[in-house]
Amino acid sequence: MTSPKTPYHRFVEAYADLAREGRGLPLGGFPKPAVPPLPPDAPKVLIFSPHPDDECVIGALALRLLREARMRVVNVAVTLGSNPERQLPRLAELREACAYLGFDLALTAPHGLERVNPTTRSEQPARWQPMVEIIAGLLREHRPQVIFFPHDEDWNSTHEGVHWLLVDALTSLGRDFGCHTVETEFWGQCDDPNLMVESSVNDLGDLLTALSFHVGEVKRNPYHVALPAWMVDNVRRGGELVGGQGGAAPAMTFATLYRWRRWEGGQFVRFFSGGRNLGVGDSPADLFAGGPTV
Repeated sequence: MTSPKTPYHRFVEAYADLAREGRGLPLGGFPKPAVPPLPPDAPKVLIFSPHPDDECVIGALALRLLREARMRVVNVAVTLGSNPERQLPRLAELREACAYLGFDLALTAPHGLERVNPTTRSEQPARWQPMVEIIAGLLREHRPQVIFFPHDEDWNSTHEGVHWLLVDALTSLGRDFGCHTVETEFWGQCDDPNLMVESSVNDLGDLLTALSFHVGEVKRNPYHVALPAWMVDNVRRGGELVGGQGGAAPAMTFATLYRWRRWEGGQFVRFFSGGRNLGVGDSPADLFAGGPTV
């Protein structure tokens, strides 16, 4: 059965045309934008990425902190993937993506960490503990004001492993260490996000461009083309989960959802009630006033 054409059919056709067009766009090789130098004492943001490409997928807020709050963003490559033959090529792609966004890059090991997952944590403590110490060392070295890492139910075993790696590393630093924690989602939705961050068309275009430098991955699965649609759906979810059930939807087109807390006294602290929306006209610097404690 063919329905009579309505404006909504043309709307869906336009989406399908854009998706087909996106799959044919060039990958990587774009000139890097100019990044104004940061002061040596700029506050630091650490992104603990389970895989190369996560810095682009969940990096909307980090990019705004770099550009609008003049914070130094360091992407920590926790792993370089599980395929040994792809690890060094993925690292090369990651360097290009980070350079495009203006992110610094830190490695946990020349080929990244291996077997970062909840099973290793529970069954192989002798393998797990040295990885915890590496992450704790990075936290001590950089003294970040903000850290990004996946929430505990982000489905992918490495994403969940990175969550627990951070929890154990933070715990090992003692009760005097504190920072803002921003938990991310991609494979598995977070049930209780409390921060929705809007991206401008320019910022999202830059995230997609940087993601295209991960050529080997997006050739296998062109998930970069779906990122705008994912961000559109985040606005739908965030309107209720962050804004409150039955509330008016915010006037956003593209957004990313996060769970924002603080690590204080050796534990997570949810230091405000309800949720926060950060629109493109709002200052991200206001979210993270006050530096880390060590």
